[in-house]
Amino acid sequence: MSRIRIKYFGSIKEGNPANDGWIDVKKVTVFIGNQGSGKSTIAKLISTFTWIEKALVRGDYNKKWFERKNKLRNQYLNYHRIENYFKTNGTDKAIIEYQGDAFSIKYENGSLTIQETSHSAYSLPQIMYVPAERNFITYVKKPKELKLASESLKEFLTEFDNAKNEMKGLVKLPINNIDVEFDRLNDTLNLRGDGYKVKLTEASSGFQSLVPLFLVSGYLANSVKKQSEVNKEPMSSEERKRFKKWVEEIWSNESLTDEQKGVALSVLSSKFNKTSFVNIVEEPEQNLFPSSQWQMLQSLLEFNNMNPNNRLIMTTHSPYIINFLSIAIQGEYLKNKIEVSDKKDKLLTRLKSIIYDKSLINGNDVVIYQLNESDGSLHQLSLAEGIPSDKNYLNNMLREGNQLFDSLLEIEEEL
Repeated sequence: MSRIRIKYFGSIKEGNPANDGWIDVKKVTVFIGNQGSGKSTIAKLISTFTWIEKALVRGDYNKKWFERKNKLRNQYLNYHRIENYFKTNGTDKAIIEYQGDAFSIKYENGSLTIQETSHSAYSLPQIMYVPAERNFITYVKKPKELKLASESLKEFLTEFDNAKNEMKGLVKLPINNIDVEFDRLNDTLNLRGDGYKVKLTEASSGFQSLVPLFLVSGYLANSVKKQSEVNKEPMSSEERKRFKKWVEEIWSNESLTDEQKGVALSVLSSKFNKTSFVNIVEEPEQNLFPSSQWQMLQSLLEFNNMNPNNRLIMTTHSPYIINFLSIAIQGEYLKNKIEVSDKKDKLLTRLKSIIYDKSLINGNDVVIYQLNESDGSLHQLSLAEGIPSDKNYLNNMLREGNQLFDSLLEIEEEL
């Protein structure tokens, strides 16, 4: 499990006070809060530092490359367009610390310091950042057309193209009993329902948001699963040392051109297949009806459960996502109790009729953080027997709405 600590970056000031500022990244990690509170900022920093750790393990770059002054600010944070989130009051007070399975990385005073850790096994990750702007990419044919978009959005579009090209026949969507198909001749996606066909570009905004998220997440989760079946074990510390030695030998070989070195590194990296999928999703509920949010969440949890080291990180404004996540946790709890009971066959069938059994999640593998935009604070949501507390910002807003309605009824009564 990795973790990150953030201070004075963007709208975030002191991080998580309950854990000395540290934010644990578990199998399922969720951030809730008002717009501008820093949810996406944290998700993007997790994406960035997870990638830096991966690049260090694979030998894409060495420590000195990353530790150059302002390298993080000017190059790697630019990928997610958060390079200007440092405080501009004359001093850069930002401190960002990341602890992974292979490296510990700290940003302070404009530079990174990197230390290798050798006590943990390391699962090489496939990292995907699914941006909230995804719903308009169905209109875009090629990544180069997105001249003004972020690099992360371009990469998502690239994987969207890869996912489409891997499609064979109809693919069942998790909502509305609808299939999606890829028309290779015209390079279009079509939705097929009972007696009708419509282009995705002509469909509702909910489908335009859901289809790219569903196809890319499923494609990458299955790709990683296939790779991990070839190499089931994560990289040990000894394997990392050997890998690092081979990389250094390639870089120091003066008889190879830069292009040949790149090819050699690619061949070497293929020997160490990806064994985890880090799926970072902004607003999975985007433009979806509550029941569709539930079906989409079950799909994301299923993809996340395909490998033990997969991680699902979400930002959300939806109280339904939190409440439905509680159902997945309670379902796992009941499943474990049912499997040791004398009513196993009967009750497991009933359980599966309520929730897809491949979408269940243990409460110990879930963490939810709520952010406050007014003071830059972040707090971990308490759990009761693994179930997220209903005393959270999202449910509080529902209660506030009810209270406002009650106040209006009081005025009506006085009339």
